Amino acid sequence: MMEHQEHLTQNQSQLRLALVGYGTMGREIERLAAERNTQIAATFDLARPLASASVADFDVAIEFTHPQAVLQNIPTLIEMGCPVVVGTTGWDQHLDEVSQLVAKANGRLVYGSNFSVGVNLFFRIVRAAAQLMNGFPMYDAALFEAHHNRKADAPSGTALTLANILLEQLDRKTELCIGNPTGRIDAAALHVSSQRVGAVVGTHTVTFDADADTIELTHRARNRSGFALGALLAAEWIVGQPPGLYRFEEIF
Repeated sequence: MMEHQEHLTQNQSQLRLALVGYGTMGREIERLAAERNTQIAATFDLARPLASASVADFDVAIEFTHPQAVLQNIPTLIEMGCPVVVGTTGWDQHLDEVSQLVAKANGRLVYGSNFSVGVNLFFRIVRAAAQLMNGFPMYDAALFEAHHNRKADAPSGTALTLANILLEQLDRKTELCIGNPTGRIDAAALHVSSQRVGAVVGTHTVTFDADADTIELTHRARNRSGFALGALLAAEWIVGQPPGLYRFEEIF
């Protein structure tokens, strides 16, 4: 991974980046961009709407807004012919619609439930663990996630990705139970619970529990720099790719 980062930094001309959404994540991306030969050419928020943009001003856009805005921002950027990295979550139910839009316009788009390099490694660790645990049905499985109290969606997109990995790998889990059940849940249900409190950046824990012991796998984000770095890597990568819809893990 480090070789890939160094190659991008040493061999590309300065990348002109637009930030669509200039909140906490946008400012963290801005902070790291200077270290990666990337120019913040434009920022867009409520005060300066994306509709005022000209694609000639930038090479690629990173979109970190909220689920209500992202479905307006994606078509605008794609129709401008701008490659786009979508870090916003909570719009997965519209993925087919976005896929058709990208294909029709010969656009380029990278999306993911989480742009942290560490989280994407965690996805692979959980997949390997679930494959192993599939042979030991005495272990039940569950998933817990915690985020700050301003997060717009619950469960998180990352939690849903982890849940789908577990459903794919564990034959004994066939459905999701999301939230706080008021009674007994089916043994085939994978319980996914959420907590929203304070300033928690993001914690995801996969639990395998049996009568004899408990196994827990946890990823805990300390700050937002990992997410910002991943988004920048994706922006650097997508400008050189053929048209298409890509998942973030494809850049590794």
